[in-house]
Amino acid sequence: MSATASTMAATCCASLTEAPLAEADAVALAHTYAAVADPVRLRLLSLIAAAGELCSCDLMGPLGKSQPTVSHHTKILSDAGLIAGDKRGRWVHWRVEPAQAAFVQQILGT
Repeated sequence: MSATASTMAATCCASLTEAPLAEADAVALAHTYAAVADPVRLRLLSLIAAAGELCSCDLMGPLGKSQPTVSHHTKILSDAGLIAGDKRGRWVHWRVEPAQAAFVQQILGT
């Protein structure tokens, strides 16, 4: 083996000691992307982002979904930290989580 081939083999097969994305960060990011990997949730998120704040009761009509379905999808977005809600009476009012506003704008293309 020539000196150049030996150097290339040593460089090519060097082991990585640390990935650019830590495992915990990768898990959290995958959880967030899984939350938006659904057309209903993307539309829901876009409605909330466009309005600034929306009541759950105002989401059923535009989505054509029942209250339990809207509740299911808002819970997933909330668990992913993308939206936050305040219960007022029997309804929850949703808004984009301020810390996630730039990410939400990026994925919605706005």
